[in-house]
Amino acid sequence: MLSFLLRGRRLVYVALLALTLALLPASSLAAPVAAPAIDIGAARGLPVGSTVTLKGTVTVPSGAFESGTFDKGFAIQDKTGGMYVSVAGDLGLRMRDQVEVTGQLADSFGLLILTVGVGGVKHKGYGHSVGAETVATSALGEATEGRLLQIAGRIVQPVQNDLPYGYRIFVDDGSGAAQVFVYASTGIDVSRLQLGQTVRVVGFGGQFVDHYEVNPRIPGDIQVHQRH
Repeated sequence: MLSFLLRGRRLVYVALLALTLALLPASSLAAPVAAPAIDIGAARGLPVGSTVTLKGTVTVPSGAFESGTFDKGFAIQDKTGGMYVSVAGDLGLRMRDQVEVTGQLADSFGLLILTVGVGGVKHKGYGHSVGAETVATSALGEATEGRLLQIAGRIVQPVQNDLPYGYRIFVDDGSGAAQVFVYASTGIDVSRLQLGQTVRVVGFGGQFVDHYEVNPRIPGDIQVHQRH
C-alpha cells in the first residue's frame, strides 16, 4: 500500500510539472542574458527566480534522469557545490565536460535546479573528473544536495518498483537508512540487488519533496560487495 501511495504521489507531481511547463510563455524558454559567473555554492544561497551564470564540470550526463525529470538535463559541480541543470534538448554532455550555463534558479519538488533555455549552455572543453564525497547514510540533507556522493552499507529492504520512473533501494551503514533512487533511464540493472547485500553507491545528491536521496548515473555506480 505504501509503495502504491508513493507512486501515486510522484505521478501527481509529474502531472502538475507538465501542466506548469505547458502554460509557460515561449519567451520564458529563451536564454537569459549572461552575467559574470559565480560559484555554485553562492548561487545555492540566492532566491528562486534569480538569474545566474555558473561554470562547472558535468557529473551527470545529459538525459540520464529523464524517466523522472522528463527533460534532457545534466548536473554540474565546482569546488563549492553542485546543481542540476534542466534543459529540453539533448546536448550530448558527458561526465568531465566543462560547461558554462546561464539560467534561472527554480524549485523542482524540493530540489534546487537551474532552468536553461536555448543557447544557455556553452561547452568549455574537457577536464578532470569530480571525486565523490563519502558520507554516512544518515547524513543526506540540504548540505549534500547537488553534490556527487558515495555511500556504502547493507540493503535493508527489498528493491521497490516505482516504474516508469525507476526503483527505490534503501541502504544503511548502521547510522540510518538512505534512499537510493535509480532512474529507469540510466539503464542500471537492479535485478541483481537483494535484501542483505552490502553495496557501494555513487550518485547525485537529490531531493524529492520530503526526502533526500542518492541518484546513481551509470551501471558502475552501484557495486555489490562479494563475500568470500
